[in-house]
Amino acid sequence: MSRTALWVAIISAAATSSMAMGIRQTFGLLLLPLSGEHDVAPWAFGLAVALHNLVWGLAQPVSGAMADKHGAGRVMAYGGLFYLVGCGLPALFPSNATVLIGIGLFTGLGVASAGTGMALAAIGRLAPPEKRGEYIGIASAGGSLGQAAMVPIVFGAIGWFGAAGALMTLAISALVIIPIARNIEWRPAQRAPGAAAPAGIAGLPALARNALADRDFALLTGGFFACGFQLAFLTTHLPSHIALCGLPPALGMTALMLIGLFNIPGSWFCGWLSARVKPENALGWIYMVRTVSIALFAFATPTEWGTMIFAAVMGFVWLGTVPLTSAAIARRFGVSNLGALYGVCFFSHQIGGFLGAGSGAVLYSMSGTYAVFWPVMVVVGVMASVLNWMAKAPGQRAALPA
Repeated sequence: MSRTALWVAIISAAATSSMAMGIRQTFGLLLLPLSGEHDVAPWAFGLAVALHNLVWGLAQPVSGAMADKHGAGRVMAYGGLFYLVGCGLPALFPSNATVLIGIGLFTGLGVASAGTGMALAAIGRLAPPEKRGEYIGIASAGGSLGQAAMVPIVFGAIGWFGAAGALMTLAISALVIIPIARNIEWRPAQRAPGAAAPAGIAGLPALARNALADRDFALLTGGFFACGFQLAFLTTHLPSHIALCGLPPALGMTALMLIGLFNIPGSWFCGWLSARVKPENALGWIYMVRTVSIALFAFATPTEWGTMIFAAVMGFVWLGTVPLTSAAIARRFGVSNLGALYGVCFFSHQIGGFLGAGSGAVLYSMSGTYAVFWPVMVVVGVMASVLNWMAKAPGQRAALPA
């Protein structure tokens, strides 16, 4: 592949993941408006976001295997259609049921098909090995750019058109994914001589069993649980927590936007770092930085400046786990099944996301506060650091058999 074609693919992957990740990062802004305008219960919205995370996790190995075998671009185009249905259904018929079906099911399929998992699988195969982590980091940063852009757009749309109008804005925006996806591995990538053929959906169970039998891959997968647990809770409930603390509601928008902005350099830096240090060590430190930041934010007196500093620090390491995790997987097993293997690891991430978003919603519905949840976030983060620091250096391995 020429250098120009590679950069077109990288920019296109960043753009599609930007839209896919940016849309889902705005869901936390919709919880209170949907409740006030359309009587959508907070528990239903929280459960929908939790279900979104679970569906994303279940679908990611399947969509990754399809991308490995048939090309990531085609899978990403379907993601745009899933997002159209997922946001459009509750926009036209807002209710507890349509929020659960639309946001819970269809947007989960959408982000599994068009999010960073697809971007890293495609770029991981197209990029030269010495630049793989850095280029994946650039593509991952696209998801952050989308968050920085979509958060103020949705916040403004809620004020202008209401929550349903904001959801319709997201539905229409998702259509941009379809034409851009044609620039990203529209056909299956050519395999290097001697590389294993992609396992495909039929070979996915055996591929997952073989990967999880590897001790260090299992530790990596266990640590990824904390990433989903912490980030899903913050994405869904941080704006509400800020409002409950008596701070201006617009600060929730600002915090989410700062997370997206600071993750742009953070994702690139973590991708650059993945070629220079042991990825598991770097992941352990990322989880520790997050955990210390969460502890300081949760137990200090809430202020506007404190919230913005917290958002900036969290943003810098927000999606940094993506290039580091994918680099660790590629070093162990090669890139032929990178999409599927990342999906297997990512399923743990999304179980964490389901529990983080869902239990936060249940807690808020029962007590009207998130106070007792923050210590749990700290414990989970410390455990993730320990799991990654226990992993041995990956080394280069032969690809797993299909």
